[in-house]
Amino acid sequence: MQSLLGEFPCAVDDKGRLMLPAALCKQLPVSQRKKLVVNRGFENHLTLYTVNVWKKVTAELNKLNLYVRKNRDFVRRFHNGATELAADGTNRILIPKPLLQYAVISKDAVLVAFSDRIELWSQTEYDKLMKDRDVDFAALAEDVMGRSKTEDRE
Repeated sequence: MQSLLGEFPCAVDDKGRLMLPAALCKQLPVSQRKKLVVNRGFENHLTLYTVNVWKKVTAELNKLNLYVRKNRDFVRRFHNGATELAADGTNRILIPKPLLQYAVISKDAVLVAFSDRIELWSQTEYDKLMKDRDVDFAALAEDVMGRSKTEDRE
């Protein structure tokens, strides 16, 4: 599994194009650099996936019982706006306008790479998220990561 890392400030031009930073492209498998999938994130941001990771994510969704309404609702919302993107010769991708509007991105943005995905945030929204004084990072870490292995199995 690929493990991406880094924060990359970037700019979106008037046409909705964004240049993928060289340092980020180098982390992507060579065969996956020219084609990505973008969709809406759970917060007001966008998530970019390589095609291989997108296939794994959708394979998980395909396991859901679509006779259950909440599953159908989730799958519809998750796929809402999902778009395949092709990078040009200069590693620019064109982000659809409705997705840019959803993420409140007009010009200044930041790509945040972690695990097997890349989040695209409005720089302003990302700064707000990271400076949120209501989030006690130490308490969050303890809550998320502090469980014993026995508790995780229950």
